[in-house]
Parts: sequence; C-alpha cells; structure tokens
Amino acid sequence: MQGWIKAGSVEELREQGSKLIKGGIVVLYHEDNVHALDNRCPHLGFPLHMGSLCNGILTCHWHHARFDVCSGGTLDPWADDVPVHEITVHEGLIYVNPQARNGNHAQPYKEQLQRGMEQNIGLVIAKAIVGLIETGIPEKEIAAIGIEIGVKQRRQGWGSGLTILTAMMNILPKLDKQGRILALFQGLLHTARDLSGSGTRFLLDPLPNTNVSNKRLIEWYRDCIEVRDTRGAERVLLTLVQAGVEEKRLFSMMSMAATDHFYVNGGHTLDFHNKAFESLKYVEHKQRDYVLASLVPMFGSATRSEELHSWQSPINLVQPLKDVFEELNNKGIPSVSGGGADIKEEELLQALLGDDPLQTISMLKEALLGGASPVRISQIAALAAAERIVRFHLHNDFGDWISVLHTFTHAHAVHEGLIRSTDSWLIRGIFHTAITIYLDRFLNIPAAPRPSTAIINKEVPSPEELLEILDKQQQVAPAAEWVTRYLRSGGEPAPLFNVLGHALLREDAEFHSFQMYDAAVAEYDRWSSEPGPFAEKACETLILALTRYLAAHAPTARETPHTATIAWRLHRGEKLFEDE
Repeated sequence: MQGWIKAGSVEELREQGSKLIKGGIVVLYHEDNVHALDNRCPHLGFPLHMGSLCNGILTCHWHHARFDVCSGGTLDPWADDVPVHEITVHEGLIYVNPQARNGNHAQPYKEQLQRGMEQNIGLVIAKAIVGLIETGIPEKEIAAIGIEIGVKQRRQGWGSGLTILTAMMNILPKLDKQGRILALFQGLLHTARDLSGSGTRFLLDPLPNTNVSNKRLIEWYRDCIEVRDTRGAERVLLTLVQAGVEEKRLFSMMSMAATDHFYVNGGHTLDFHNKAFESLKYVEHKQRDYVLASLVPMFGSATRSEELHSWQSPINLVQPLKDVFEELNNKGIPSVSGGGADIKEEELLQALLGDDPLQTISMLKEALLGGASPVRISQIAALAAAERIVRFHLHNDFGDWISVLHTFTHAHAVHEGLIRSTDSWLIRGIFHTAITIYLDRFLNIPAAPRPSTAIINKEVPSPEELLEILDKQQQVAPAAEWVTRYLRSGGEPAPLFNVLGHALLREDAEFHSFQMYDAAVAEYDRWSSEPGPFAEKACETLILALTRYLAAHAPTARETPHTATIAWRLHRGEKLFEDE
C-alpha cells in the first residue's frame, strides 16, 4: 500500500468511533464498516469529527449539514458534497488513500459548477471555479459553461448577469490570479442569480426552407422589432443564422434595430448587444443560436427615449435628429472602415460637454459629411461621457451616478459597435450619446474640480494604498487625488488597474460598477496606444472616472468575495478552525 496512510487497526477504531489522521482526514467506524472523509465540512470547514454519526448520516454541528457517510453526498445542497477517501483493510489494519475519490479532476468540478449555477449556491460555484483553475482549465472554458447555462435557463433572455460575466472575462488580463478567480466568481454568481426563479428558454425553429433573400429577411427582422414582435424576430434571426450569415452582418442588423429608436432602454439594449457578441468568442459554435436569440426578448417592452418628455421639452431634441439622419441618408456618410478627415478633437470634446445641443448635432453632422471617421467620433463621444463622471459633483443625488454611468457605457457600446459593424448607420448611436451627454449637464453644475497636480511624490506610492482609502465611505475626492499623484509620479498603469480591479471585486458590487470597470479599461486601452497630449489626458480621464465611480460605491458588506476566499482556503487544505 505504497503512499497510503496507515490509520491503525479496525479494533482500535471500533472502540474509538473516529480517528484523525494526517492530511486532514477523519476515519469513522459505523455499522460494521470503515469510512474515510475530509474532516472539514465542505460548507465552512468545521471539523466533522466533532459532529455526530447516526443511521448512516454524518451531521456537522455548525450549520447542521448532513452527509451520507458512504458517498459523501449531502442532503443539503447549499453545503456541497464532502470528499471521501478510498480505504482498504489488510490483516486487520486500515489504510487510507490520501487522494480523495471525488478529488482533483476537471469533470466533477464542471458538474459541480453547473449544479451550483442551476441551484444558485454561491459556495458551490466558488469551489468549482477554484478547482477548475487549479486543475489548469482555461478561464474561457469555465466562462463557456456559465454562458451556456445563462442563455438556456433564463426565459427573459440576455440579462445583467451575462453582461457582468462577459465584462469580467474581458478584464482578466488586467488581474492577478486571485483577481481572476474573483472576476469569474462574480460573473458566474450574478448569472446564477439571474436564473433564479426563471424558466428554461426554448428556441423557436427557423422559418422553413425558402428562397427569401437575406436582404429581405433583414428587413423583416427590423420590421418585427419595430412592432415589438419578438417571436417573429427570433424566427427570422435564426433563419439567418442557419443560412450562415456572417457574424458582422448579424451584428449590424441587430444593432441597427437597437438604434432605430433613440437610446433604447436607457442605453442597456445596445450595451447588451455588444456584450453578447463579445461572448461569442468564449462559447462553442453550436451555442451561437442561443446567445443571439437571447437578445430578442428585451425589445418586447423597450423604452424609446424619443417618447420621453425630457427629449422633447423644453427643447425638442427629437426632430433635429430625425432631420439630420434624413440629410445624412441623402448625402451619404463614410463607411465605418473609411473616413480619414482630421477632426478638431478638443473642439468636438468641448462641444459635446457644452450646453448647445443643436450646435453639437450640427458639428457632428458636418464632421461626418466631411469624411471624418465614425469610429473616431464615437471614441471622442465616449471620452466626453467619461468626463461627465470626472466632473460629477457630490452634491448631486447619489442615484444620479447611474445616469452618467448609463451614458458612458452606451457611448462605449456605440464605439465598440462601430468597430465591429459593417453598417455605418450605427452612427445614429453617436447622436443618441451626444444628447444624453447634454441632458446630463446639470450633474456637472457645479463641476467637481479635477484633482490638483501641485503635489507629486518623489517615489511612486504603493497601489495598495488606494485599497486602504477605499475602506472608508465618501472617499471620492481623496481617491481621485491619490490616483492623480500616482500617475504623475510615474506610476505604471498595470498595477493600478489590478488594484482597481480588486477594489471592485472585493465588494458586493451592483451591476453598473462592473460595467464601469469594463468600459473604462477598454476605452483606456484604445487611447493608450496613441501618442500626444490629448491621448495622455484621455487616459487620465478614464482612470479618474473609474476611480471616482468605484470610490462612490464602496465599501459594502463584502459577502461575495468572502465566499470565494473560503472556497479557495478549503481547496488548499487550510484549517478554518484552530482547534481542528
């Protein structure tokens, strides 16, 4: 029995009832049989040898989780199964395999993850993630499990949970190992919460084989969305997918439907489309139908901003946009990939932040007709939206943080969408962004001052200092000032983004904070590849916007990351109780 642990004689165990051996294993004698299990309750690590064993059930006395002593299976799914160890008896002596029977293998962890998500059990999800990471399973493969469950088990379709999961996958390169585990856990947990109480989503069938052209099917899709016929739209969409229409063209069709009306669902619709298409790189091709079809239900009760009073009075902002779109249609605009005319970037930025929306609309129109790149214009619009967050005054109602956040994430979705799209008419989203930036102007009156540059450290501060600042409430200004000193003292962005990631992931953060981090990092990465003072200031603006938003929403109870920490400690075999 080389490598196995000698656990004494059967006679000794019969008298003692239980015995602890090295490796954190408890050996039990019950009903004339010997059993070996991990001595830590899989729920929170309480020593199981302090529990009770009766009628084949081992009960932990901490939270009363019950386990089948033979298989380790729990009667209480929130506790998870306890690992069991193979035993053998030779000449009256007990030998225990130190490797758990249901131990370090990928497939059981994948099944555990699926079970945890379907039952919305955070600890089970966390333990599965840690197990999969430690066995070398790529994060992409882990996320794919969550995305597949999310699009199939949520009747309402794509939601905030899947958006968080995709956003967290996007930011993994900015994080250390602990951060990556937390990011996956936050994304998968929020996806699981979205499923709770929902029903299975069954796809409709594509239309029967016909000779209808793709062009006409695309028209039908937009017509169905126009009248909120989501079932008809789904069948048309799946027909196009079945016909092998390329991803870019599908995105163009679906994002065009999302911009046929103004700032639909407060910007979430376009952002969700952007995230769903980003998620396609994480899932197998056969799941593509479910991902794309999951976007259709959100149109059923969509809010269309041109119907809102704020878009029509005291200034009618709807008709000028309709007039501009008609003029652009008649005169033509550069393709998404084309356009190279110079833009007076600072002038456009200030116009977007100004208080004359009609002038801004005219400037955007002239820039497009002059051959400017729609992608570049949308990038500057996203920067203007970030500046609103930098200037957001703390005298505003706390809930108004969400208003400037929505504008920024919508602007980012337009920017990314124009990069991905084959149809330049997504430029309508730029104008929608411009109007929401204008409507947010009162949230910058008075404008919060940009942090002072007077104090620059001779030595670069440690990024962990920022976490200490964010351990207290109402640290928006101090956090922004610290980040400014850090950057202007020569601090590298990479450690800062890792710390900002931990500042987000250690909280019981709500949906919009995850959106903020993802969008700010993506926009930062675009600007950081460019030289010049305008790009440098843009990078600083995006970091300040992210820092101020996170600081405004911290600290919280931090229950979610605590669960992940417990899972990681349990996986590493740590003792969570000193008297074990």
